[in-house]
Amino acid sequence: QVQLVESGGGLVQAGGSLRLSCAVSQRTFRVFAMGWFRQAPGKERELVADINWSGSVTGYADSVKGRFTISRDNARNMGYLQMNNLNPEDTAAYYCRLNNHWGQGIQVTVSS
Repeated sequence: QVQLVESGGGLVQAGGSLRLSCAVSQRTFRVFAMGWFRQAPGKERELVADINWSGSVTGYADSVKGRFTISRDNARNMGYLQMNNLNPEDTAAYYCRLNNHWGQGIQVTVSS
């Protein structure tokens, strides 16, 4: 059973930063692309950022370009999402995804 566990969320003031981590139990982690998604109350889940298997190609939603950075450490089976200059619109539950497996999600709340 593949497990993904997010950490690093919490409450931050607007303009602040957080770094989310995703620990993956799958030994073949390095084979798959991974993504970070978020879902705000009353809204659909949306893709925030994704990264290919090697980390050489990344993509971002327009709303987070220039503020968020996705990365991965294949030696440690870890994925990361560095979030800078956060604003209240970034408030949501954040999820990591790998090969159709999802983490349980972690809350990020940005106060104005």
